Amino acid sequence: MIVCVCKSVSDRKIRASIADGVDSFDELQFELGVASCCGKCADSVRGVMMESGVCASRCGFDHHSQAIPLTFYERKAA
Repeated sequence: MIVCVCKSVSDRKIRASIADGVDSFDELQFELGVASCCGKCADSVRGVMMESGVCASRCGFDHHSQAIPLTFYERKAA
């Protein structure tokens, strides 16, 4: 499944990077470019990290049991 539409990054690619030793959100952002354009995929990327077992160390979520509310803002033309 595509997680980051802007950079066309799938959950498989994220899991492969984690298997290769990437263990933080910042490293994934640097290596794959996830959450570097619009940022809407950041929570999904962290979710894949959590499912892969790296979240306990450095995914960026403090409370894993609570859902994080998302707010989307519409961009207005100038």
